[in-house]
Amino acid sequence: MTKAEIQLVRALADKRCRTEHGLFVAEGEKLIGELRASQLRVRKIFALEGVFNGPEVETVAPRDMERLSLLKTAGNSLALVEIPHYSLETRHLADRLTLALDDVQNPGNLGTIIRLADWFGIGNIVCSPSTADCFNPKVVQATMGAILRVRVHYTPLAPLLHEAATHGIPVYGTFLEGTNIYRTELTPTGIVVMGNEGRGVTPEVAATVTHKLLIPPYPADRRTTESLNVAMATGIVCSEFRRR
Repeated sequence: MTKAEIQLVRALADKRCRTEHGLFVAEGEKLIGELRASQLRVRKIFALEGVFNGPEVETVAPRDMERLSLLKTAGNSLALVEIPHYSLETRHLADRLTLALDDVQNPGNLGTIIRLADWFGIGNIVCSPSTADCFNPKVVQATMGAILRVRVHYTPLAPLLHEAATHGIPVYGTFLEGTNIYRTELTPTGIVVMGNEGRGVTPEVAATVTHKLLIPPYPADRRTTESLNVAMATGIVCSEFRRR
């Protein structure tokens, strides 16, 4: 393992470097095993002796793995993976349920939401450009492999959602002034918008929402916390859509 390889891996913690090199980092035997079986291309694997075999595998010592790892506790393997590029057209969203994330900032929240999408059979997530990068190492680890099955797109949301609404695609969003999600008719397809952790849905995106929903506290008149964590709220909303 060369000094340049160590510098490259460490630099891939930064989004600009990931974009420049077209690579992201994945760590851990289970995740890397799934990556090798997927359509994504694994460029290089650094692993402790006996973990993986193959022409792309380089065996390293435990101390070298600690130098490479971007996690608090180094695992037994680390891979450099080519970032996939997916196309997105509004017509592709007409017959399915899709999530749209409006400036979700926390990598852990994004990773959990990608994992939730995978669990509930949601194949596409559309993100505003300022939403956290799905190939951030913390996000990749938090997805628990779901990043291999869920396509994450980045594009300005307001124009996309406006176009979707004009084509008759329902656009849902969660708001404090929305209608009770448990008493509202929900369609099996559409786009569900989830907002920023602190500010919620931005005004320009809110203007495109055709159905405003509320996740009510219980009981409704009881004083409770101000809001739900965005990943937790996403799980509740996805579950209710799929339950119908």
